[in-house]
Formats: sequence, C-alpha cells, structure tokens
Amino acid sequence: MKKSLIIPALALLGSAAPAVAQETVYDYKPIAVTTQQDATRYVCKRPPVEERLFRSDAVERVIRETQARLTNPKLRWMMGNCFPNTLDTTVHFRHDEEGEPDTFVYTGDIAAMWLRDSAAQVYPYVALASEDPQLAEMLRGVIRRQMKLICLDPYANAFLDGDLETYWATDMTEMRPGVHERKWEIDSLCYPIRLAYAYWLATGDSTILDDHFHEAMRLVLQTLREQQRKGDRGPYSFMRETERSTDSKSCGGWGEPVNPVGLIVSSFRPSDDATHYQFLIPSNFFAVTSCRKAASLLRTGYGDEDLATGLEELADEVEGALREYAVVSHPVFGKVYAYEVDGYGNYSFMDDANVPSLLAMGYLGDVDPEDPIYRNTRRMIWSESNPYFFRGTSGEGIGGPHVGYDMVWPMSIMMRAFTSTDDDEIRACMEQLLSTDADTGLMHESFHKDDPTKYTRSWFAWQNTLFGELVLTLIERGKLDLLNSL
Repeated sequence: MKKSLIIPALALLGSAAPAVAQETVYDYKPIAVTTQQDATRYVCKRPPVEERLFRSDAVERVIRETQARLTNPKLRWMMGNCFPNTLDTTVHFRHDEEGEPDTFVYTGDIAAMWLRDSAAQVYPYVALASEDPQLAEMLRGVIRRQMKLICLDPYANAFLDGDLETYWATDMTEMRPGVHERKWEIDSLCYPIRLAYAYWLATGDSTILDDHFHEAMRLVLQTLREQQRKGDRGPYSFMRETERSTDSKSCGGWGEPVNPVGLIVSSFRPSDDATHYQFLIPSNFFAVTSCRKAASLLRTGYGDEDLATGLEELADEVEGALREYAVVSHPVFGKVYAYEVDGYGNYSFMDDANVPSLLAMGYLGDVDPEDPIYRNTRRMIWSESNPYFFRGTSGEGIGGPHVGYDMVWPMSIMMRAFTSTDDDEIRACMEQLLSTDADTGLMHESFHKDDPTKYTRSWFAWQNTLFGELVLTLIERGKLDLLNSL
C-alpha cells in the first residue's frame, strides 16, 4: 500500500470542500518574528528525551522533514511541539497478562482514558505504522484496550487504568470498577471503530480482530439499537449531583422525550455536556459510517454475516431517518442540518466545537463536502446565527456551553481549515492558530476571543496532535507555499 503523510480517512476528502461564505473577513495577522529572536523565543517545549513516554522513529523523521520544509519559525516550532505531544506525554504502553500490547492513553491533564480522545489522539500516527513496527504495536495496544473497555461498559465514555474508584463514583447510574465517567455518547463507540478501520487499511494487520473486538462489536450493535428507544427507554439513565445543568439528565435521568423515528439517542455531546433534543445529528451521521466500517471488519475477520448485516441494516435505517428529520429550513441559509432534533419537530440551530460536530462531518468523511446542505450548514455555524460562534479582537470560532461565553476552541478553527480549499480561509485559520497560543507553542482547549492569554487546559493532547495533523494534511494538499507565506 502506498504510504502517505495523511491518514486514509482524510485522503477521501481530496480537494473537494465547500466554498467559503462571501461575507467572511480575513483580518488576523500572524505574530511578527525576527531571526535574532528565534534561538531564545522558540525553545523546544517537548519533555526531555529521557522523560518522553513513547518514541517513534517514523514520527521523529516526519517532524524533522516537515520542519526542514517550513520557513515560518513559529509554525516550525509549534509543529515540533504539538505533533508528538500524545506520544511524549500521554501514551502508557506495556503488555497485558496475555503478552499482548496494551496501551492506556491519558487525555492530557486528566489521568483517564476517553474512548473518543484516545482514538483521536493516536489517529494521525496511523499512516506511519507500516514503516515503524513499534508504533504499530503501540496502536494495536490502543485498539485492544479500547475493545476491552467497551466490553467492560459500552455506555461509559472514560475509564481508569485499573479497578480504581473515580471521584464520579456517586453518580446515579450503574458505575463499575475501572469506569471513570459513564456519560452515554454515541461517538464513544464510533471513534474506536474509526481508528481500527484506518489502522487495518494502512497496515493490513488483522491481529486486531480478536475475541475482544468481536464481542465489542456485538455490544456496539446492541447498545445503538437500545438507544433507538423503540420499545422502551433502554437500560441507561444518568443523574449527577452538580451545580452544572449540563452535567446531568432531566426526567429522572432519561432526558427529554424523543419520538422513536429510527435515530439514536446520545445522552451527552462529545463535549461531555448533556444534549437537549437527544438525537444528536453529527453523532448519528458518525454512527452510520462507523457501523458500515465495523461490518466490513467483521466479514474480514470472522465471517460473521449476521452481525455484519445487523450493523448495515442499522446504518441504513439511521441514514433514512437522517434524510427525513435532520434537515431543516433556516431563514437565512436555507436547508441546513440541525444540531439536535427530538423527532417531534423540535430542533436546534447551533454547533459545538467538539468533534463530531456539524462542521467536522466533512473532516470525518460522514458527508460529502460538496453536499449543498452541508455547505449551507457550514456557512450558518460560522456566523452569528450560531449562538456559540464568537468573534473578537484576537480571533473567531466556535465554542460551546462546556466552557461558556466568548471562549473559542482552536479545534473549531482546525476543522474549518481541514474542510476548506479556499486559500484565504485556510490562511486566516492558520494565522489565528499561530497567534492565539499565548506564546506557549501548544494548543489549548479554548481561548478568550479578545485575549488569548486567558485559556483553558494547558495540556490537552488531542488538540496538540490535531494541529500537527493539520499541518501535514495541508502540505499533502499542496499548501506548503501558503504555510510558508504566513
């Protein structure tokens, strides 16, 4: 298989992406630098070599080669800091009692493993696995660990490294030893499938398709069907004693009512905030593509036609329901995808920064980037029509209730760049990312729209590695000159 610096799923996007809205203004300037300043200003922010948790020769090679091609000193510095951050600081690799690779991945400043975050954190390294056996073994360890965690509790979103007790142990739900948090989010089951499928495509390694994987896929189908809530509300409910309204569910833990139209309930968003209308549209799109990928793996690894067919039938049903219920008419932008619906006719016009999001559907490959409804949606959510779009003197982008007013997530700016072919739009995104790091050389969860020195989470590995992935993807798409013009 031909090796590429971009991961297989991103390669599917090619050059197709929606055009930028006419009203967009590109007015964010990069930080000025001088050659004399470089030696003292751009000091490597990676841990000392002896303190790095995992090393990949292939990743180090890509960093060296990429930095050699970049002429902007700050971009070169940030690429070197960000791309290896997951490996340097969050990957705990070992072998389990069966002698198989086992990798526990911290999300960063929280010593727990989110199924979503861990899959996204290591995903940019998948394309290099075929040339680095140690990296491949580490990735197999992530996949194997994720499948075992799904088998432990398919409704949980985050786990501990062993049978430890979490500080969320008093949550009013079925907490099990080893579970850190039990917020039901569709994408928690989709991200591990995305990772496993991409790894299999890149390497041809079918050793990931073991008994744990098989059982996990059975639970994926069972859980997604339960959360269609056709006959009853299913076995999952969740309440938490908290001052944050988005940290718990109403109606005794079941959430607001939904009409069982074939869509899947997600009690929480990828931000870990509670949904309002519980059919979360980006996550339902993600479920469709994920079920089809899982079906392909099941046929390859096990010849399990019944389970594969069940997943495909579920994907077809959800896809049909999305066509009927996900598209709504906006008074300014025309037909767009709603963020959430309830099947009764209620819906929300908004987007949240965390992925999967409406904006990120083009990045994940869940919709055709040329889909006119997606293009309308993309314009709508990057405007004041989205209540969680914030524009200030330092930057603009999407946030969400998880952090609150006026806080922009760099992840949303990256998703905008990933899903664009407009050079001015990409340039504006990159300039904002370079100028809103508070001179730390790393990405943060969010920054204030008027003051990037006010930010949340100084150690958030997903956003760091995603920034490196973005730089590599833009170079692969022929945008090196654009990057060097910043």
